[in-house]
Amino acid sequence: MGRGTTAAAKRGSSTSTRKASGSKTKSSPAKGSNGSAVYDESKIKTLSSLEHIRLRTGMYIGRLGDGSNLDDGIYILLKEVIDNSVDEYIMGAGSTIRVTIEGQRVKVRDFGRGIPLGKIVECVSVINTGAKYNDDVFQFSVGLNGVGTKAVNALSTEFRVVAMRDGKYAEALFRQGQLIKEKKGKTTEKNGTYIEFEPDPEIFGDYEFNLEFVEQRLWNYAYLNSGLSLYLGKQKFESKNGLHDLLYSEVGDETAYEIGYYKGERVEIAFTHTANYGETYWSFVNGQYTSDGGTHQSAFREGLLKGVNEFYKKNFSGVDVREGVAGAIAIRIKSPVFESQTKNKLGNTEIRSWIVNETRSAVVDFLHKNSKANKALLDKVLSNERLRKELNAVKKEAREAAKKIALKIPNLKDCKHHLQDGEKGRESTIFITEGASASGSMVSCRDVYLQAIFSLRGKPQNVFSRKRADLYKNEELYNMMMALGIENDVEALRYDRIVIATDADHDGFHIRNLLLTFFLNYFEELVVAGRVYILETPLFRVRNKKETRYCYSQKERDAAMAALSNHEVTRFKGLGEISPKEFGQFIGPNIRLVPVNVKNIKSIQETLGFFMGKNTPERREFIMENLY
Repeated sequence: MGRGTTAAAKRGSSTSTRKASGSKTKSSPAKGSNGSAVYDESKIKTLSSLEHIRLRTGMYIGRLGDGSNLDDGIYILLKEVIDNSVDEYIMGAGSTIRVTIEGQRVKVRDFGRGIPLGKIVECVSVINTGAKYNDDVFQFSVGLNGVGTKAVNALSTEFRVVAMRDGKYAEALFRQGQLIKEKKGKTTEKNGTYIEFEPDPEIFGDYEFNLEFVEQRLWNYAYLNSGLSLYLGKQKFESKNGLHDLLYSEVGDETAYEIGYYKGERVEIAFTHTANYGETYWSFVNGQYTSDGGTHQSAFREGLLKGVNEFYKKNFSGVDVREGVAGAIAIRIKSPVFESQTKNKLGNTEIRSWIVNETRSAVVDFLHKNSKANKALLDKVLSNERLRKELNAVKKEAREAAKKIALKIPNLKDCKHHLQDGEKGRESTIFITEGASASGSMVSCRDVYLQAIFSLRGKPQNVFSRKRADLYKNEELYNMMMALGIENDVEALRYDRIVIATDADHDGFHIRNLLLTFFLNYFEELVVAGRVYILETPLFRVRNKKETRYCYSQKERDAAMAALSNHEVTRFKGLGEISPKEFGQFIGPNIRLVPVNVKNIKSIQETLGFFMGKNTPERREFIMENLY
């Protein structure tokens, strides 16, 4: 379950061009008396809706990307089309959706009611046109209400839609949102809608669909819509037990007790406890994955606490009840209010009370009916309480030691705005670097309002299989936790993004793995929530007197060498070798960030055990077998 981000992560070589002496330049625009460009009626432009979508793509689908991130734009386009088909199923029409991806071309066929034939062109090309505004037709829509399919159309080189209703069909073909042809006739096909599109390389650049990401999305649809069958080619995605199946797929059998499950008319929940640290949740609204949670998720957490305390007639703290919890919640409401067009956080406040009460009642009922589960859950809470008290003593010692060292957090160059500052802190970023040379280049070229830097003194401790208390006894790890604001609670995280920035050599990769072990072992919820990234910086610089190209792979380097005559090539071995003037490009608006994702949390400990555990002979054999 990945998380959506707004980080720009475009691929392709980064290029800066130097103007040759004596080269021609375009004539300057007309200037006013004060030297500014003339502002008159001729400067006012009116764009069509589809032109606006192509010009301001981010407003409609969030990010672009090249397909290497779960939340890249090409997957949002696919989602918008499938959402419409799922809406049909929710309204009781069509229980099968077929998806085909061949290269860059996507095909989606549902067996719902089909778009009304007389409105097929308007429904896919005119903004704010559709039936999603009519509660009698669509009560719990998951799409972008009158925008989604139009955005897909506008952002595709070719877009074809066919609607089939009662033996008749209507078809329309578009290119970059412009209608090319349409036709109508008779058909023997079953009712439904067929959409075929190809994302436009002019918008998305050099992209490729990652079928694992597509499969993940299709499983989400299946878990959230019991009885719906989805196909990707011949592979079938279907769930009989909804969120129970979703949670089991994430945590597996290694749980403190069997998964608690409840499904009501408007809310569905599943929960259990694992041996992992922190809290991990998957939350959905009308089928939309809300990666940043929101009112429904916080109400679920509150209801879980109240249910546990009511059943045991205790007053346990929320920290003790929820430590190690894994939960999922899905709700359906008629008028969801999201924080952005891409719908990653729910803002409705009026839903809190009924979700809290329904969750509380469901938890109490589950514990009454499952004696093994209620005993195991009580043991887990009491264990959490005991460990918390022991940990608090260690934390107190760590805080006292830190006060004696300095008033400021060592090795932290902080920024002005943080995650808690609302919109101002959006995309606030902390770079975790290795040593003074790397951080030195970044400090002088960073955005002081949104970019902080924490510099490690060397390789951090390998914390795999260590107790959490050990973190507070390690000065550098404790300083890093203070810098992040998570020494007490991850909810106090100070930055929107945590970026690991290490050298592209063996030592750098080792430090990266040690930091990933730290986050995955103790703060997996930050990874699941999509807060952790790896910074990509160029490996090569290829330049001549006229042009400089920065290359992130040998393939890009070879292409640049072929394109530039009389070139010189520089290999960047460490971040400190990149000058501050150059480095500013790599942490600026076109920063390349690789999100750290986990396929499911049940695989974390197994993976960490193999790569970071004490099984040296087995790991050595694996390395030898996989050397190129």
